[in-house]
Amino acid sequence: MTTFSEAYQQKWNERYRQAAYAYGKEPNSFFKEWLARFTPGKLLMPAEGEGRNGVYAATQGWQVTAFDISEAGRNKALQLAVESGVEITYLVGALDSLQFTPASFDAIGLIYAHVEADEKAAFYNTLSACLRPGGMVLLEAFSKAHLVFNQANPAVGGPKEVDMLLSKAEIQVWFADYDILLLEETVIHLAEGAYHNGEGAVVRFVGRKK
Repeated sequence: MTTFSEAYQQKWNERYRQAAYAYGKEPNSFFKEWLARFTPGKLLMPAEGEGRNGVYAATQGWQVTAFDISEAGRNKALQLAVESGVEITYLVGALDSLQFTPASFDAIGLIYAHVEADEKAAFYNTLSACLRPGGMVLLEAFSKAHLVFNQANPAVGGPKEVDMLLSKAEIQVWFADYDILLLEETVIHLAEGAYHNGEGAVVRFVGRKK
């Protein structure tokens, strides 16, 4: 069961209550590039924060459902949707409390959706069950190699616990029943708002559920 402490929720609410968008209003570049390759349908955006990726997807014709534990994040996301002239559905809560219908989404966008180490397998397995056969997963997250980058430059952001970071090997286990279109670990330069700035090590995965 996914659990979040009051302090953890407060951290994200405080970050998202700031006037500026913590990670900017523009979508993640990897997400934007790959989303354009697929026919719009129903998209699930976990840990969506202030909505930059989900709102962008909605402007491209996707029917977006997002969720996060932060009420402040939801408020900012809905504000951004209004500014962009679109609508999204945005729920507040942990994944296991939301009870999505199995096989009800055409795609899932996982952009820096990090969870505690002992919850990762259940988190990704539960999400995968929400995806229809033939549906797509688009994932970008900090890799285990990122810890060195974070220590050298805290402005790049990311978890400070190595077990919360991801690896190609983990992705291959959690998404074993997927055709892999892309799976790589690489170093990129991030310039996303105030909290993703500088070089970082990431894992990128694009997979189609069999």
